[in-house]
Amino acid sequence: MSILLLALGLVMILEGLAYALAPSLVERMLEMLRSLPEAAVRQIGWLVVVSGGILVWLAMHLGF
Repeated sequence: MSILLLALGLVMILEGLAYALAPSLVERMLEMLRSLPEAAVRQIGWLVVVSGGILVWLAMHLGF
Protein backbone atom coordinates (compact mmCIF):
# COMPACT_ATOMS: atom_id res chain seq x y z
CA MET A 1 0.00 0.00 0.00
CA SER A 2 2.83 2.40 0.77
CA ILE A 3 4.30 1.84 -2.70
CA LEU A 4 0.95 2.75 -4.23
CA LEU A 5 0.78 5.96 -2.21
CA LEU A 6 4.37 6.78 -3.14
CA ALA A 7 3.63 6.23 -6.83
CA LEU A 8 0.47 8.32 -6.66
CA GLY A 9 2.34 11.13 -4.92
CA LEU A 10 5.09 11.11 -7.54
CA VAL A 11 2.54 11.23 -10.36
CA MET A 12 0.80 14.18 -8.69
CA ILE A 13 4.12 16.02 -8.31
CA LEU A 14 5.06 15.50 -11.95
CA GLU A 15 1.61 16.48 -13.22
CA GLY A 16 1.57 19.55 -11.02
CA LEU A 17 5.02 20.62 -12.20
CA ALA A 18 3.94 20.33 -15.83
CA TYR A 19 0.97 22.65 -15.24
CA ALA A 20 2.95 25.03 -13.01
CA LEU A 21 6.04 25.37 -15.20
CA ALA A 22 4.66 25.04 -18.74
CA PRO A 23 0.89 25.51 -18.96
CA SER A 24 1.06 26.56 -22.61
CA LEU A 25 2.94 23.38 -23.48
CA VAL A 26 0.23 21.33 -21.78
CA GLU A 27 -2.41 23.16 -23.83
CA ARG A 28 -0.55 22.45 -27.08
CA MET A 29 -0.16 18.80 -26.14
CA LEU A 30 -3.89 18.50 -25.44
CA GLU A 31 -4.65 20.07 -28.82
CA MET A 32 -2.38 17.52 -30.51
CA LEU A 33 -4.12 14.69 -28.66
CA ARG A 34 -7.51 15.96 -29.83
CA SER A 35 -6.35 15.78 -33.43
CA LEU A 36 -5.27 12.12 -33.15
CA PRO A 37 -7.69 9.26 -33.83
CA GLU A 38 -9.15 7.57 -30.76
CA ALA A 39 -7.30 4.32 -31.51
CA ALA A 40 -3.95 6.12 -31.49
CA VAL A 41 -4.71 7.81 -28.16
CA ARG A 42 -5.73 4.42 -26.74
CA GLN A 43 -2.45 2.87 -27.92
CA ILE A 44 -0.47 5.71 -26.36
CA GLY A 45 -2.38 5.16 -23.12
CA TRP A 46 -1.58 1.45 -23.06
CA LEU A 47 2.05 2.16 -23.86
CA VAL A 48 2.25 4.52 -20.89
CA VAL A 49 0.55 1.98 -18.61
CA VAL A 50 2.93 -0.83 -19.63
CA SER A 51 5.97 1.46 -19.34
CA GLY A 52 4.88 2.55 -15.87
CA GLY A 53 4.38 -1.06 -14.83
CA ILE A 54 7.86 -1.94 -16.03
CA LEU A 55 9.35 0.98 -14.12
CA VAL A 56 7.52 -0.02 -10.92
CA TRP A 57 8.63 -3.63 -11.33
CA LEU A 58 12.21 -2.52 -11.96
CA ALA A 59 12.19 -0.23 -8.93
CA MET A 60 10.88 -3.02 -6.69
CA HIS A 61 13.53 -5.46 -7.93
CA LEU A 62 16.31 -2.92 -7.45
CA GLY A 63 15.24 -2.46 -3.84
CA PHE A 64 13.63 0.97 -3.91
